[in-house]
Amino acid sequence: MNDYMQRGHAAVKAQNIEAAVQYFEQAWKESPEDPLAQAWLGQSLCSMGQNKQGLAHLRQAGMQLIQTSVASKNINVILEIAAQLQHWGDFQAALELLSQAIKINDSEFRCFQLIAATYAQLNKKKEALLAGEKALKLEPDNKMMQVFLATLETDNGLNDAAKVRLEHVLTLQLNAREAFRAHKELARVLDKLGHYESVFKHLQASAELSNYLPEYSKQNLNLVPNMLKANTQGYNRALMGRWSASQFPRDQPAPIFLLGFMRSGTTLTQEVLDAHPKVMVADETDFIWAMQNELQRMDSCNSSTAEKLQNLDLKGVMHLREFYWARVRSRFGDALDQRIFVDKFTMNTLDIGIINCIFPDAKIIFVMRDPRDVCLSCFMQQMAPTATTAHLLNWKGTAKFYAEVMTWWMYIKKEMTVSFIEFRYEDAIAEFEVTFRKIFDFVGVDWDPAVIHFHQHAAEKHITTPSRTQVSQPLYASSVYRWQQYETEFSAVAKILAPFISAFSYLAHRDIVIKPKWDLSNFNSKSN
Repeated sequence: MNDYMQRGHAAVKAQNIEAAVQYFEQAWKESPEDPLAQAWLGQSLCSMGQNKQGLAHLRQAGMQLIQTSVASKNINVILEIAAQLQHWGDFQAALELLSQAIKINDSEFRCFQLIAATYAQLNKKKEALLAGEKALKLEPDNKMMQVFLATLETDNGLNDAAKVRLEHVLTLQLNAREAFRAHKELARVLDKLGHYESVFKHLQASAELSNYLPEYSKQNLNLVPNMLKANTQGYNRALMGRWSASQFPRDQPAPIFLLGFMRSGTTLTQEVLDAHPKVMVADETDFIWAMQNELQRMDSCNSSTAEKLQNLDLKGVMHLREFYWARVRSRFGDALDQRIFVDKFTMNTLDIGIINCIFPDAKIIFVMRDPRDVCLSCFMQQMAPTATTAHLLNWKGTAKFYAEVMTWWMYIKKEMTVSFIEFRYEDAIAEFEVTFRKIFDFVGVDWDPAVIHFHQHAAEKHITTPSRTQVSQPLYASSVYRWQQYETEFSAVAKILAPFISAFSYLAHRDIVIKPKWDLSNFNSKSN
């Protein structure tokens, strides 16, 4: 390992990614034949938001290793690079690399495991299942792989087989993480099978087990609630409207922000919008988070974000807009192609204040859904551990967190100066075209009948959120008022959710299930 590589690793350990990039770039220039130097350079560039350049380096490093690993049949480093390509969202490149790796060595469990995960992310359900079955043959005692295979079976509609598999897994001696995943997945399978009386038993079991998992137990549950309190105190119409009359450069336009609460229908909305040829949607990206970090770098004083924005001048606003767009263009490059850009990160709802301040010319689309269905879906869903999702591990915590976030929305929407539109997920299901015509009018593009077939568009791409399997199907109504199957469970959270059920005009009694007015899979729209 040359000196530059050592310095690069030290910089990564110190979380100085900018320095790491410089060191790894020097290491690669010094030893261009070393794929590890190029791979570390690619990973570091991606960490800085320069995904287009970073992913190119990762792909090249992987293919170089393919050529040099034939004799040894050691594909471990190739698999690490494939995992990095997955992490940074280039699933097609990961699949191509893994397909080459398996020709070198077809006895590696992790290779088939990664292939299965990659196919699953690309909505290639049958291929994912076949790869998962091959992985399990190589390690038949791998309990987590058993759970993952059950997930793949569920994706393929093999719910009975998944149920049998998961019930068997739960008879084995499991560690906390294995049991947590098995209970959570079995709850979802039982829900699909209509065994509603057994679902919450497994959800409650997974909630108890999460206390033993450090990735969840280490999360600061006060972080987001405290931030929302500070935001409510700090943001008002005067602050957010400071720069509303300013003129901004044409190359720094205001995006459209797609927001809501988790599991509220933002992914459906994203895919309908993205199916329009004049719209591009960024799926759960970190642009606002990165911009907020840049503001922290500009003003390192121990003050709130709202206070930092109060001290910002127009030059600073321009810099943050330029910073934001540099990250966007670095991520997507020519793919933007003059299209209207929609930044969809559902929980940017927490950061509406900074969005309004820096982009007073922005538009916000806010998706609503029955609070009961939102909370049920959040509690049932397996999500990556963060300070946000840690609230969703138990039933009352889910409802309480929903109430805190939506209380913030009810406050901030009265103070915002940006244009915004709210619409209900249930309306999109019942009257798809009527509802989305309003959204496209708000976005500023004409209706295009191609968006009716959004599910076909979605099926050909990677989607970050757990809704990827749902939005790759024609529209269906079974997710509307799903909470009715668990009505007795809502007595524990009824007082928490009641104000929002009322405020958002959802009926408090047992509702009639909405059915679409047409079968959208065969619907031919009349275009303008």
